[in-house]
Amino acid sequence: MGTLVAALIYVLRVYYVQGFYVVSYGLGIYILNLLIGFLSPKVDPELESLDGASLPTKGSDEFKPFIRRLPEFKFWYAITKAFCVAFLMTFFSMFDVPVFWPILLCYWIVLFVLTMKRQILHMMKYKYVPFNIGKQKYGGKKSSAGSSGLSRD
Repeated sequence: MGTLVAALIYVLRVYYVQGFYVVSYGLGIYILNLLIGFLSPKVDPELESLDGASLPTKGSDEFKPFIRRLPEFKFWYAITKAFCVAFLMTFFSMFDVPVFWPILLCYWIVLFVLTMKRQILHMMKYKYVPFNIGKQKYGGKKSSAGSSGLSRD
């Protein structure tokens, strides 16, 4: 909630002064960098030598829990700090560089799409999902209540 409040205050400030687009662009790039760290495993099989802990790549591999490169608390804390620093920067006119903001927005969107595509392909290649989607259900053997002659009518 604190991050949402800080983001809302920053957006309202930028909208009110109609400027500081370079600061917003830098903030967006920083948040994208944090997001990549949040979605990436601590030990990347492509970049680092494996120290015994690795992501399972086959169905027969042992399950290893997903450990983030950037823990969730640090992720939200860094984003909140970034919004606060960007908000403070809006009070200094030297950071209000005149730019054509639609170009920055288009460039950021292209950068976001390409980065997320690469990250999602990495997730698919090494078969990991950095989110918990509830309790995992296993499809084991079904009970044979109907074959024992007892029924629940």
